[in-house]
Amino acid sequence: MDQKKDGLSRRKFIGNVCKIGGASAVLGVTDTMGLFMPEMASADAEKKKTGNNAKRPGKNSSYMLLNVRLESGYKYEDGEVVATETVLRNIHIVKGIITKILDTKSPYGKGIDCYDAKGMLLLPSFRDMHIHLDKTFYGGPWRAAATRKNGIFDMITLEQSLLLELLPTAQERAEKLIELILGYGSTYVRSHCNIDPVVGLKNLEKLNRALENYSDKISHEIVGFPQHGLLRSNAEGLIRDAMHLGVTHVGGLDPTKVDGDMEKSLQTMVQIAVDYKAGIDIHLHEGGETGIKAISRLADLTEEAGLQGKVTISHAFSLASLADGADIEMANRLASLGISIASTVPMGKDVMPIPLLQKQKVNVMLGNDSITDHWSPFGIGDTLQKAHLAADLYGWSNEYNLSRSLSLATGGITPLNESGKQIWPKVGDAATAILVPASCSAEAVARLPKRAAVLHKGTLSSGSLDSVNSKTPKFTIH
Repeated sequence: MDQKKDGLSRRKFIGNVCKIGGASAVLGVTDTMGLFMPEMASADAEKKKTGNNAKRPGKNSSYMLLNVRLESGYKYEDGEVVATETVLRNIHIVKGIITKILDTKSPYGKGIDCYDAKGMLLLPSFRDMHIHLDKTFYGGPWRAAATRKNGIFDMITLEQSLLLELLPTAQERAEKLIELILGYGSTYVRSHCNIDPVVGLKNLEKLNRALENYSDKISHEIVGFPQHGLLRSNAEGLIRDAMHLGVTHVGGLDPTKVDGDMEKSLQTMVQIAVDYKAGIDIHLHEGGETGIKAISRLADLTEEAGLQGKVTISHAFSLASLADGADIEMANRLASLGISIASTVPMGKDVMPIPLLQKQKVNVMLGNDSITDHWSPFGIGDTLQKAHLAADLYGWSNEYNLSRSLSLATGGITPLNESGKQIWPKVGDAATAILVPASCSAEAVARLPKRAAVLHKGTLSSGSLDSVNSKTPKFTIH
């Protein structure tokens, strides 16, 4: 394809967008200038909006996605990336898999269902790797967070009554929250779920039902989370029971501060993971020396138990306290064992060393954690917004760094590799992606555009796509 004719840089994109037939209203340049807040639309509301008989891409569909903008490379000036080049393509999707990526002038046959992307940018969908779907105020009346005088122990006491209050609507609220994060483009979620003496396995049962109802739109993992302490609440038996009900990861919580016995707490957690061939994801809020000791000991146990690549430390605030040299040593240790860090990109006096962790090849994942619950009222459910926050916090403001920061939201997938070679999407990839009115990844991270359409393995999970008359022999943008 002649990129001189069809390729567009970010600098030229805004000027040319109005030339795309009827696309300026859909692309909505002004939408890229503010934060997108999706509606709390229920499944019934979605049916009313689209019509029960509306044609929508599904997991067994075969269809063409026309006029899709794909990143094709970086533009350099004096050796520095100054823009991102893009091209327009038509994409053939069959049963959730990309089977063809065609020039917009190439024939694609008659009789096939077609949907028009109208020049919008295709990006990998997002992954929310730390969220609590099972306990949220979202979908119900507004409630601010609780006051904590004695920190986490006040919250444990509060939950002994609050969890039972929320239980009757736990599934409904979880489904509302799933719809929220789908609207923001997350099609993969790792949800922590309370396993404690108060609700036993009931929250897990409700969460499993909610996730089953959205199984064609979102993939998931579940962490059996002893929020009231693995040892403190004597939750080992419940966690073991939960492993038979779809739980993929064993959770834990502050082994010294909450459980009061770091060694026994970590040993118990690791033993459950080994017994059930499961992963681990521990909440570790403990800072300073206590937290570092827990991370170091968990690393040792990970190696001894053969759990390399299966362990995640959520929050890991103590990493922010490491001195120069010690931080690199710890990061190298985590990377060598495949231990991931799940972060919400917290704002505070101690700045998490995410850039250093990434440089040393530690897998850093992002999550929203609390979404308007008794812990925090501030979560909005947008994983891209977390990448945006990281870019702002760490000064990743140029084209190249903004482009690379997208990987924090997507689980490491980016349209271009570090050298600017196009590596996504490829034929054979799952059609799990989003369409946004932006010119490139860098703009998407910086401006947080509306997620116009969200696809999960070919199924339209959120948003809408304009259907095109499939008998039209050729549909190109002039």
